[in-house]
Amino acid sequence: MPSSSRAPRAPQIVNPAEKQHAPAPTQDLSSTVVTGERIPVSEYREEDLVGPYRQPEWTKFRRFPTTRVYVQPPGHVGVEWWLRPTLPRHGPAQIQNQYEIEFGLPGRFQLDLYLVRNQEGNDGPAAVDEQKIEVRWALADWDEIPWNPTLYLELTNKDSEADAIEAKLLLGDELSPGWHWGANLVFEHEMGGALENAHELTLGLSHTLEDQNLSLGGELKAALINTHADRNEFEEELLLGPSLQYRPSARMHIDVATLVGIGADSPDAQGFVVVGYEF
Repeated sequence: MPSSSRAPRAPQIVNPAEKQHAPAPTQDLSSTVVTGERIPVSEYREEDLVGPYRQPEWTKFRRFPTTRVYVQPPGHVGVEWWLRPTLPRHGPAQIQNQYEIEFGLPGRFQLDLYLVRNQEGNDGPAAVDEQKIEVRWALADWDEIPWNPTLYLELTNKDSEADAIEAKLLLGDELSPGWHWGANLVFEHEMGGALENAHELTLGLSHTLEDQNLSLGGELKAALINTHADRNEFEEELLLGPSLQYRPSARMHIDVATLVGIGADSPDAQGFVVVGYEF
């Protein structure tokens, strides 16, 4: 009679090469968020470094109507409208409207194009009778050379007057957090007519009252002007006054300066209103 007992089953031998491994635990990446933290240069965001030239954000906008600083980052496009009334010691006011488009180019270059409308007196004839082209080149990235020197060349074509060429050395930097300055050394030569030469110095200083929104400061223009008839005889002009910048949005700026003339050769006053938008 068969026995009811069973022989024990031999253990199964598994080839290690065929051994099944449990799948590794997976991580759900769908909710992973990478966050960046602002590394401030100062307490002011307008002094954060931007662009390939590592320049402070405030230099992307015209800070001073009378004084340029550095260049725009490559790819930048901006447009500006200028109103510049001048009140001479004698005679009617001179009113100038200027329309500008500016391009930031690679290699620390900048190109600006202008159309200028001139008018004498409130009711006098007005015409767009002046065109300008301006090129700037910064010698190095920001803060690699003290005062960030930038070369500037402008050609002016006038319909009814002699053309002119203007060369400048642009300087600018930060004195301390919230304090910004600029200075321009200028030589302008008239290429016809009286062959007038103008040697100018402009200065601008501003203090930030509200970061990326409002700043207040002052500006100065000084000039020595002579003609070919007598290079030893100079007209001496000096204008000085307050300036303000208001940025109602991240891309828009409004600059205002009111300068008062000092000395017999200076106009009574000269004003600046600049409205710009950056793309």
